[in-house]
Amino acid sequence: MTEFAHHSHGLIDDSVKRSREGLRAVSLALLVLALAAAAQAAVFAASGSVALLADLIHNVGDASTALPLGVAFALRSARAERWAGLAVVVAIFASACVAGYEAIYRLIHPREVEALGALAAAGAIGFAGNWAAAGIRARAGRRLDSPALVADGAHARADAYVSLAVVASAVALAVGLQAADPLIGLGITIVILRITRDSWKTVRGGHSH
Repeated sequence: MTEFAHHSHGLIDDSVKRSREGLRAVSLALLVLALAAAAQAAVFAASGSVALLADLIHNVGDASTALPLGVAFALRSARAERWAGLAVVVAIFASACVAGYEAIYRLIHPREVEALGALAAAGAIGFAGNWAAAGIRARAGRRLDSPALVADGAHARADAYVSLAVVASAVALAVGLQAADPLIGLGITIVILRITRDSWKTVRGGHSH
């Protein structure tokens, strides 16, 4: 009896285990990104850096992709997972649009950026948070054969490098290059658009599969 119970539990466990592991990965990545975004938001309030704002918007958008992915894993539905992957792509694209608008606005209406040391620290925090989230998502995505989770992991890894641009902005501002901040914000926007394209290809590939 116990042997049969154990055996049947093993049969049931496949989808349940995948669902739980997917939810765990999504939740952990969300926590890491939420902490990083909270720290960056506090620094943005003090500095007013548009490069940091672009990175912050993107990180918040990245964290929000946890919701559709979490729902998909909870439902244990491959179709829901594919739709979640599309939601990830839409969120990345939306963050690019907002970041681009803010960068162009700041080019037209310049504003002095303050708290440069804190700005550089915020970029470093963004890098660390995204790198950690990328590892969590990518490992789980490969293990669970989830194109949506793999796309989200690749997205977070690229975000980590984008966050380093905030550090570059702080350095440029420190030497008096005021226009560097919105220009770097625009550069971040272009990178986000490339991530959108790459994530779309990953998710689409998973869909056809």
